[in-house]
Amino acid sequence: MPAARPSLERANLWHRASAAAGLIDAQGRVGGTVYAAMTELAARTGAVNLGQGAPGTDPDPRLVEAAARAMRAGANQYSPAQGHPDLIAAVAQYRSSPAGRIAPEEVLITVGATEAITASVLALVPAGGAVIAFEPFYDSYAAAAALAGAELLTVPLLPTAERGFAPDWAALDAALASPQAAVGAALIVNDPHNPTGTVFSAAELLRLHAAAQAADAWLITDEVYEFLTFNGRPHERLAQLVPDSQRIVSISSAGKTFNVTGWKIGWLTAPAPVRLAIQAVKQYLTFVGGAPFQPAIAQALADPSLAAANRDSLARRCDALTAPLREVAGLTVHEAQAGYFVLADFSALTDLDAAALNERLAVDCGIVGIPVAALCRPGSAAAQAYRGTLRYSFCKAPEDVAEAARRLSGLGAQLAAGLHTA
Repeated sequence: MPAARPSLERANLWHRASAAAGLIDAQGRVGGTVYAAMTELAARTGAVNLGQGAPGTDPDPRLVEAAARAMRAGANQYSPAQGHPDLIAAVAQYRSSPAGRIAPEEVLITVGATEAITASVLALVPAGGAVIAFEPFYDSYAAAAALAGAELLTVPLLPTAERGFAPDWAALDAALASPQAAVGAALIVNDPHNPTGTVFSAAELLRLHAAAQAADAWLITDEVYEFLTFNGRPHERLAQLVPDSQRIVSISSAGKTFNVTGWKIGWLTAPAPVRLAIQAVKQYLTFVGGAPFQPAIAQALADPSLAAANRDSLARRCDALTAPLREVAGLTVHEAQAGYFVLADFSALTDLDAAALNERLAVDCGIVGIPVAALCRPGSAAAQAYRGTLRYSFCKAPEDVAEAARRLSGLGAQLAAGLHTA
């Protein structure tokens, strides 16, 4: 018999974080993410996997060569704790505006945006406080809240008649007035938003800042899709709209913009004392990371053509994937203003929920997406609103998107063939 081990239940932080992120099943077992489950479904059925938001195209060769040059030049040991000076300078430069200059001491380089979010929540939100996020949401927000001993409070981001999305402002006011928020709170503003692809207007951002200020809450912006907006739509940076604010932590990363998600290079900007507090936590998470990649990303940020080329390629793939969806009578297809995803609401066409519909379409059409309700809290108002909605990723390789579009061209016929029946 194997030797007994200490009980994992004595220290349940890992379990609390997993449960918050939706990784605990009804039997209390730890499972994989919905993304892993949809990847398995695609493999099992031979479907095109439009579930996970992982780039299907390689980075620009110039970016790879820049990283290789850095390695050959000796950038293979620990970088400075705050980050490589070249990348700090590049982030400060692009984040500055006529309304306000970002100083190097206000920049922190992180191991991706996820670490920046987690370190910010751990540093700024007290135990018993609140992390407030728009729903649907990136699952790391829930895990970060659990790690901090805080409660995740969600605010529905709901579909509008114009096929866009808008916050439930009453729900936001209620969250900011909650007993948990009174202990201490951070409002996470994911803009451009994953998965809806919506981009907040300047007026909406200013309203969010005013609400946070009235509640004495921190504002953490997650802007990883900031360079990937379509049809000339501008992305307004909250920190530039309110340059004198001391409550904003702005977070972004290189992965989605430059197709280098495996490099895990992120950054945040915040007032220097706030940056230092977050760095005090971050240094005991990973200390530093990606030494040769940091100067390469500094060069990429200085060359707007790299991000623009990826944005334009994504816009073409978005159009290619959206076109056959729009041909299906009664299907509500929401405009993707930015990012990697398009949302399609099937609720007027079938009684099946999105999870069951996704399984059926994997077999009948050879397409797999993500049920948007899986990105919501179970039973929430947002989960109900997105009950029949699937998220499809158009960030895959152009040939995969073209094949998906070809298969989707028969979607109307498949729906007419009897998907109302479970």
